[in-house]
Amino acid sequence: MVGARTGAVATIKARRDFLAANAGRRAPMPGFVLLARPRGDDDPAMRIGITVTRKIGNAVVRNRMKRRFRALAREVLPEHGLAGADHILIGRAGGVERDFGALRAELVKALAKVAR
Repeated sequence: MVGARTGAVATIKARRDFLAANAGRRAPMPGFVLLARPRGDDDPAMRIGITVTRKIGNAVVRNRMKRRFRALAREVLPEHGLAGADHILIGRAGGVERDFGALRAELVKALAKVAR
């Protein structure tokens, strides 16, 4: 159900949810890796989780990347996200320098890839 509007996107906080999403579909892009896994609980709400490792940079760089990912999720997921699925964005080294428009296009492309 791509494109199903469910309102606000919830946030994933529990480690077990991140680990469960690792078994889902994977779409690597130059700025990030998207993991998407349908929850199967008949709840159409979409959830987003963001992770950026210390290999990417110091705390300032990691937090900037997470802010950009949150803005992307607010903008793109309501239209293109998978209803009833968990979406995980894993930051890559080149993601913080990438243009926001390029990241948006990559996220739309990645969501279309995991929807197939």
